[in-house]
Amino acid sequence: MSVLFETSLGDIVIDLETESCPKTCENFLKLCKVYYYNLNAFFNVSKDFLAQAGDPTATGTGGESVWSYLASTSSNKSSNEAKEPRYFTPEFRPKLKHAKRGTVSMAVAPAIDASGKEMQGGCGSQFFITLGDNVDYLDGKHAVFGHVVEGEDTLEKINEVFVDQDSRPYKDIRIRHVIVLDDPFPDPPGLIKPPSSPTRPPDNSTRIAEDEDPLFQLPEEEEERIRREKAAAASALTLEMVGDLPFANVRPPENVLFVCKLNPVTRDEDLELIFSRFGTIMSCQVIRDKKTGDSLQYAFIEFDKRDDAEQAYFKMQNVLVDDRRIWVDFSQSVARMNNQWSNDIKRGKPSRVGEGFGGRADLERTKRYRVDDTARHGSDGYGMVFDVPGHQSKRRKHRSRSRDRGDRTRHESSMSPRDRHREEDRHRERDRDRRRDRSHDRDIQRRR
Repeated sequence: MSVLFETSLGDIVIDLETESCPKTCENFLKLCKVYYYNLNAFFNVSKDFLAQAGDPTATGTGGESVWSYLASTSSNKSSNEAKEPRYFTPEFRPKLKHAKRGTVSMAVAPAIDASGKEMQGGCGSQFFITLGDNVDYLDGKHAVFGHVVEGEDTLEKINEVFVDQDSRPYKDIRIRHVIVLDDPFPDPPGLIKPPSSPTRPPDNSTRIAEDEDPLFQLPEEEEERIRREKAAAASALTLEMVGDLPFANVRPPENVLFVCKLNPVTRDEDLELIFSRFGTIMSCQVIRDKKTGDSLQYAFIEFDKRDDAEQAYFKMQNVLVDDRRIWVDFSQSVARMNNQWSNDIKRGKPSRVGEGFGGRADLERTKRYRVDDTARHGSDGYGMVFDVPGHQSKRRKHRSRSRDRGDRTRHESSMSPRDRHREEDRHRERDRDRRRDRSHDRDIQRRR
């Protein structure tokens, strides 16, 4: 009768002495059948002496017989626990000795009588495998019930592991799986084989995991990549704390283009007209200086769809605009999101369904960040790098122009036809002078 132990260091096959030690072998086989030993650790390894396992707590004080285990897991737990003791009487056989390496023996727990004298105890679930020959001083103290017939190389690996002062291996050696090759004993009442093996170790080990290599090193490129990712995450968290980023894991919008190397005379309307052939443009803003209001020669163009932005990126790269070769890239700025999101209550319109915050729909669902009204932040776009004293936003300019246009229309309606024609000629001549001055500025810039 044999049992196969699949350990983290290799396989071990154990032949059992079922005729000489029937109760011990039945206890061992039934514990194997209910996966009691699966993921148990070898918690005590002494070089050239023994390797001990079978305690789910990995402390040396746990474990019980299969009959006690079945009683504790049955429905009528209170009545059965009093009937079934934790240990059973060990079966010592004079012909079974600890003479050869690979001898499998049940660990006998000591018992203390009422007077405090130590007496012979019983066997539960703990067992050990000898790692040396002629360990005869264990005879009569622990009950032999089997021998290792395959897996000498595994025993050698176990014998060479590094242990601490308590003989506990620094790196866990675990029984990954147990396969009962032959079981001649009928199952006791109440024994139900679990549908699957456990997936978590029963003990709370803080040692090196059995599938972990403490000496493993990643390639230099991979380590550098991980280091850069950690540094970027730390920097993003710092920027979130100082208020430069609305959220550390924010992602730049994918429908916004960054255009640079612009001609200083290029206006928002010019870029919007040029890029509008690729799709609907939500906003087009040239960033300007805080004091003078002059163009800083870069802009942000927001498309309605990401595909339109991608097409513009590929088609407009290095294109000549106002005698300048522009450079187009996807925006890495989240300034607009920072203007539109806050932790305050929601006052403005919600974002589109599925977009979330910075491309993260989970933040939209949890509503950690909400849209704020544009009046609170003064602008609904990127705006200027710094505020310009007396400078009006584009929307305010548009409104003032509309008001001027309306006033002029009302004024012209009260004029005579001759005066109205003179006024129109005057406006036409002023517009012609403005276009001539703009063309002259472009010629100067071209000569430079």
